[in-house]
Amino acid sequence: MVKYYTCQDGYVESDSWSPNGWINVECPGQDDIQFLLSEVGVPESFLDSVADPDERPRFEREGDWLLTIIRIPLCTHRSPQVYRTVPLGIMTKDDIIVTLCHAHSEMIPDFIAHSVKRHIKVDTQPDFVLRLIFSSTYWYQKYLKNMSVTVNSAEKQLQRSVRNEDLLGLMDMQKALVYFSTSLRGNSMLTERLNKIFIDDCDPELLEDVDIELTQANNTVEIYIQILGGTMDTFASVISNNVNEIMKKLTCISIIIMVPTLIASFYGMNVDNGVSSVRPAFWLIIVVSFSLAALIYFWLRRAKWL
Repeated sequence: MVKYYTCQDGYVESDSWSPNGWINVECPGQDDIQFLLSEVGVPESFLDSVADPDERPRFEREGDWLLTIIRIPLCTHRSPQVYRTVPLGIMTKDDIIVTLCHAHSEMIPDFIAHSVKRHIKVDTQPDFVLRLIFSSTYWYQKYLKNMSVTVNSAEKQLQRSVRNEDLLGLMDMQKALVYFSTSLRGNSMLTERLNKIFIDDCDPELLEDVDIELTQANNTVEIYIQILGGTMDTFASVISNNVNEIMKKLTCISIIIMVPTLIASFYGMNVDNGVSSVRPAFWLIIVVSFSLAALIYFWLRRAKWL
């Protein structure tokens, strides 16, 4: 879907493109791709790069066009929620700004609404890139808070009972944190090179704010990775300990049952055993068997095996 925006006191949607305007394309169809190639003149190699879901943050030049790829966070609003990152391509040339993403994100609408609310006017292309990175960092941190709540809820559930679903959910969170960490580091390195790539200079205050937010987000991700890693190790130890306890109890039960079984086996042989002629022999064997089993049971309880 292709949308046009002009920057007045914030970005406002318009019916057509105007110089220094912004063309935003999300989840492009074949018609949208053809529009970018034929009418806007975007190089095909740029479109192929943005279409790669594993593309890393970087710059690329082709002719007068400059491609800037950043990675933005996404959240699938289903149960359970899945977090991941996708590339967002920012293609600039003279007075043209084109953004392309192959997924719908909450970041772009929020970026537009925030620019209108704060009456933000973007004058240069590097400032536009910086503000997108700044917005993506905000959403990284918002998703991190949501993930923290989900992890705390899963931990409480696991304290009551260990379920595979909860463990798999924590594993997905751990994977998402790795994606977030890698993407944030890539965005940070891209920000450091911004002044060297663009002709126009960046707003130094905005650049400093973006650096601070990226550093904070990186630190938060690293803390969450360590916490979640420790949590997973703890639950792995708990599960292993629970299995050991169960096996120990089953072994003790087997030992207790073994004594009556052994005595019954001896006296069940089809040979003269000396007590077969005694009238109460059956009950005598039963009493002796269960008495020995009871003694073993109390001994195991005293040894704290049961």
